Amino acid sequence: MSDTDAFDDLPGDLMIWVLIVSELLVFGAGLLAFLAVRLTDPAGFGLAQGQLHRTGAGVNTIVLVTSGWLAALGVQAAEAGRVLRLRLCLAAASALGVVFLILKASEYRDLFARGIGTQTHPFFTFHLLLTGFHAAHVMAGILVLALVASLARPRAVETGVAFWHMVDLVWVLLFPVIYLL
Repeated sequence: MSDTDAFDDLPGDLMIWVLIVSELLVFGAGLLAFLAVRLTDPAGFGLAQGQLHRTGAGVNTIVLVTSGWLAALGVQAAEAGRVLRLRLCLAAASALGVVFLILKASEYRDLFARGIGTQTHPFFTFHLLLTGFHAAHVMAGILVLALVASLARPRAVETGVAFWHMVDLVWVLLFPVIYLL
């Protein structure tokens, strides 16, 4: 088996995997920096973390995991040539992405109303940068899902959904590190 055969087995396009790996490295570096700085002030990070909306973040985790499941159903529908089902699945996945953003905006609004921002404590600098960068990826993912739903081509749908799964995966990593540890 040649190397190109292995790449041919990836869902979606090879270039989306280059993007996904690079994005995971960026988020991974951010999480490692967060953990390293946390070591310098565990008590301060713990107090700051206690001001977050853990329940809302838990709900957001369920929202994004469910959206990923719906997106996967969209891939199956695309492969079966069921365009209406594909579009409904991706629309529902996108709608849950919007729900995620609304819940995240609510958390930000509450933090800002209490005078908490990036300058309050290093914990909040990392929290707002990492979750804000992730929220930007959710917005991009919603647009990607809309685009591939309109194209309704299985390879395009696989590619777009691979990006969406990366967005889900990043949140599944951010949630425990930022909200629970």
